[in-house]
Amino acid sequence: MSTPLHTLRAGVIGTGFIGPVHIEALKRLGVQVTAVCGSTASAEATARQWGIPEVYGNHDYQALIHSPTVDVVHITSPNTVHVEQSLAALAAGKHVVCEKPLGMNTRETARLVAAVAKSDRVFAVNYMCRFFPAVLQMRAMVARGDLGKIIHVQGHFFQDWLLKDTDYNWRIRASEGGKLRAVGDIGTHWIDAISFILGARADRVFATLETFHKTRKRPRGEVQTFARVDPAKLVPYKVDTEDFGSVLLRFDRAKHGFAEGVHANASISQVAAGWKCSLTIGIYGTLGSVQWDFQHPNEIILGRRDAPNQVLQRGTAGFSDDIAGFTDYPGGHPEGFPDSHKMHCRAVYEYIVSGCKTRPLFASAQDGHHEVGLCESILKSSQSGRWIAIQRP
Repeated sequence: MSTPLHTLRAGVIGTGFIGPVHIEALKRLGVQVTAVCGSTASAEATARQWGIPEVYGNHDYQALIHSPTVDVVHITSPNTVHVEQSLAALAAGKHVVCEKPLGMNTRETARLVAAVAKSDRVFAVNYMCRFFPAVLQMRAMVARGDLGKIIHVQGHFFQDWLLKDTDYNWRIRASEGGKLRAVGDIGTHWIDAISFILGARADRVFATLETFHKTRKRPRGEVQTFARVDPAKLVPYKVDTEDFGSVLLRFDRAKHGFAEGVHANASISQVAAGWKCSLTIGIYGTLGSVQWDFQHPNEIILGRRDAPNQVLQRGTAGFSDDIAGFTDYPGGHPEGFPDSHKMHCRAVYEYIVSGCKTRPLFASAQDGHHEVGLCESILKSSQSGRWIAIQRP
């Protein structure tokens, strides 16, 4: 690398649940977080907590992206403004790390893909599940043919934080979070992880979406993700996004011959009692299988028909060489959710300082655009009751 990471300076737009996650990840890497933007009160509080010198209140993101002390802009604001803020940051000559989804629809994300193609700036979408060591390990095993030809993939992403009709977050409203909520918010993490592991993109989808709570109750103001609210201060509203869904996917051409034409199925729910954040992946091939759970991130179960099953543990034999550079602690010292964000930021920042010469394992603007198109196809499939082809970026 020609330049150490700590010479780059970051500005973070958004101070909700995920903004401080980015800040912590960057500070763990030694990256300077020089500016933060949000509502005035929240931005000031975040700046005090993390020792950030520049504060831009009243959601004045233009001031942040034009700050001469910001090299990389992290966009962790609500979905409706991702494209607007990304375009502005690119126009200001900044590198960008944008939260998913990339935008509200493919019309606007296509504009962003075109802008990235014309720019010499690095653009990444934060599909951080790619950077769990287990996901990288499974990707290497599939590409190498350790599991033989992949037959099918299955899994789920279950949460329970919206189980009650009094649970509320801005993501529930289609006008703010998008027409897909459970699938768009958490299901796309599962789909992107599978696409990354297989080295392939889905080309067809069949989906069923359901809304259990047709009416919910919400507070009169906004609340942060996972925050508790006073039931006595709630008003009813009609729900226009899904609580859960079932998605079938077919993957087309892969980067290698082991994962072509694979079928996958996923169950997605934000009303699954007892499951806080369970993303599970099962990949089944002619020579073996692998299973992994986000809530137990340091272990992979390796399944065999004619030999004993094995538990592969991060930092031990069979779970090390393929993930060099993406784990910092020895075996038995768990790495999880915060570490995946740190590794994602490390990959992006190393790519920047290397002059774009390291492996770009992070999700690109085209990947983000494809995920938004996939969500549109999932919605069409659920409405029409048939398989829908996914347009290529």
